[in-house]
Amino acid sequence: MAPSWRYSRFEMPDELRILTTVNNEAEAEMVSERLSEAGIRHMARMAGGGIRLGAAAARDIYVEEQDLERAHEVLRVDEGFSDDELARLSEEAGRESGDP
Repeated sequence: MAPSWRYSRFEMPDELRILTTVNNEAEAEMVSERLSEAGIRHMARMAGGGIRLGAAAARDIYVEEQDLERAHEVLRVDEGFSDDELARLSEEAGRESGDP
């Protein structure tokens, strides 16, 4: 079984820091995939404030403090996603949220 690089709600360490805030669940999945590929444990949660719109709600992406700089570097290197990757991740996020 492959290792999980995501934290559950019950194992969040105190030293988590916000890496970035993204616009929706699909973008959070893209960032999460990049962090997982780099072996960086992370967690996405709906951003505080604003309207809660399910899959369309903004998400904060958290990483451990000691991984923060490396996580920023991973995202800098991987800026931009192909149209195919965006479409695939959007479809996956829609299936997971139960959208048709």
